Amino acid sequence: MKLNSLGIKDKAVWEAKGYMLPKFDTDAMKKETEANPEWVHFGAGNIFRAYHAALAQTLLESGDLKTGIVVAEGFDYEIVEKAYRKFEDLSILAVLKANGSIEKKVIGSIARSAILDSERTEEFEYLKNVFKKPSLKLATFTITEKGYNLKTPAGDYMAAVAKDMEEGPAKPASYIGKVASLLFARYEAGAMPIAMVSTDNCSHNGEKLFAAIDEFAKGWVKAGKADAGFKAYIEDPSKVSFPWSMIDKITPRPDASVEEMLKKDGLEDLEPVITSKSTYVAPFVNAEEAEYLVIEDDFPNGRPALEKAGVIFADRDTVNNVERMKVTTCLNPLHTSLAVYGCLLGYTRIYEEMKDADLVNLITKVGYVEGLPVVTDPGVINPKDFIDTVVKVRLPNPFMPDAPQRIATDTSQKVGIRFGETIKSYIALGKVSELNAIPAALGGWLRYLLGVDDKGEVFERSTDPLLDELDKTMKNFKLGCVPSKEECVSILEPVLRKKEIFGVDLIECGLADKIVDIFRKELEGPGAVRNTLRSL
Repeated sequence: MKLNSLGIKDKAVWEAKGYMLPKFDTDAMKKETEANPEWVHFGAGNIFRAYHAALAQTLLESGDLKTGIVVAEGFDYEIVEKAYRKFEDLSILAVLKANGSIEKKVIGSIARSAILDSERTEEFEYLKNVFKKPSLKLATFTITEKGYNLKTPAGDYMAAVAKDMEEGPAKPASYIGKVASLLFARYEAGAMPIAMVSTDNCSHNGEKLFAAIDEFAKGWVKAGKADAGFKAYIEDPSKVSFPWSMIDKITPRPDASVEEMLKKDGLEDLEPVITSKSTYVAPFVNAEEAEYLVIEDDFPNGRPALEKAGVIFADRDTVNNVERMKVTTCLNPLHTSLAVYGCLLGYTRIYEEMKDADLVNLITKVGYVEGLPVVTDPGVINPKDFIDTVVKVRLPNPFMPDAPQRIATDTSQKVGIRFGETIKSYIALGKVSELNAIPAALGGWLRYLLGVDDKGEVFERSTDPLLDELDKTMKNFKLGCVPSKEECVSILEPVLRKKEIFGVDLIECGLADKIVDIFRKELEGPGAVRNTLRSL
C-alpha cells in the first residue's frame, strides 16, 4: 500500500484495512483551488494535518466546500519536501480514542504544499499569486507563539526582522516579514479583503498576529518601501481582519507504536524523518479524538461553513472567555504541572502520570479547587464539563503517546498565562494566601530547572528561550544542599520578581514564601520531590 494518488485508487485494499478514503474528487478539488483558492494555511506541522486539514476534508465530503487548502511552511522547509510532496500532499490521520479504537483516515484536502521562502522565486511567486486572487477568504496560522515575536529578549529587532524592515517586501527573510509581503501583494492587486486567523495556542492570538504584521506595515511605510495606503489597509478591519481563536487538540509527535500498526496494515515508506531543524515529521499524524475550535466571526471576504464541521463561531469576548477558561484553568495549568513533575519523576507519557495518585491530587487541586472558583464561564462550553473530560478522559487516554517532555517546552513563556491569571484573580479577591497547589507547581518548575530528577540523575531539559538566563540564577543551587529560607529568597529574587515570566511579581503579591518552601523541600535530596507531593 503506497500513500499517493495512484495507491489510494485501489479502494478495496485500503477499506479492507479499515481506512476511510476521501469521498470527493481530489483532482477536481485541486483544479478548483488553483483557479479560485479560498484558504491558505501557514505552518505545516502536526496540528494542521490533524485538525485544519481534517475540517476541510469534512466540508469537501459534504459538498460545503469545493476548494482545498494551500499549506505554506515558512520555518522548516524539509517538512514540505519530506512529508508532503513525497506523498503528493496526502497524509494519514490516526485518531486514538480513549476506548482503544483507532480511526484511520487518509487526508486529501491539501490542494498544494508550498515553501514560504523569498529566495525560491517560483515558490514565493506562487504564493503571491494566490494572495492576489479575489477568491481568497482566509489565511490560518499554526506557527507557535514564538512565530509572532519580532524582537530579542533585549528588546531589539531580530537580525532578519531588522533587515526586512530596511529592505521592504521584495525579498523578506523573517516569517512575519514574508507574510506581510504576501499581504502587500494583495494590497497592490486591489486591496481585497481577507481574514488573517491565528489558531495558535496562545492568549489573544489575533492581537499578536495583527501587532506583528502592523509593525512591518509601519516600518515599510517609514522606510519608504510601501505607501501609507498599505498601513491603512492592514489597520482597516473591513479589509484585513485578525479574528481571535481558541484551539484545543492534542497532537503528539508521530509515535512508533502507531507507525508499527500502519506498517502491519501494509503501508510503505512510513519512517519518520528528523529534519536539520530537529522537526520530527512523518507521513502520518496521531491525535486524540477531543477537539475544540472557537473563532471570532469576523471574515470580511466570507468564510467556509466550518460550523458544519464542529467549529464554534462567536464574538471576541466569548472567544476570549473560552481561551481564558482553557489556558488559565481547565487544561493548560494541569498540563504544565504534569510536565515539570513528570520530568522530575521520570515519566515519559502523560497517561502514565495519570495513574500516579500524587500527581492526580496536584492537578485536581490546581484545576478544580483553585482554578474553577475564579474561571469565567464562556457560555458556549461548560468549564466543569470541560475539565471533567480533561481529567477523566483525555489525559488518562492510554493510547495517546503524549510526553511531559514535549509539554515542558518553552515553559517560561507559558507560566504567566497558565498560572499568573489565576493568581491575579486571587489577588483581586484578597485571597492569594489560599493558594497552595499553584505555588507547588511553580516551585516544581524551579526544581525542574536544575536538570536533575528525583533520583538525583541528570536529565535533558526541554528547549526554552530563557534557559541560559535562568541558569545564571539556578546554578547557585544543588540537590542535597538546602540554603536557608532567607538566602534562598535572596538568590531567587531576580527570577521571582519577573512579571514577564509569571505575570505578577511573586514577592510583591505574597506567594514567594510558599514557592520557596516547596523548592527548598524538593532540594533536600533524592526522593524529596515525591515526599513533597505527598505532603500536599
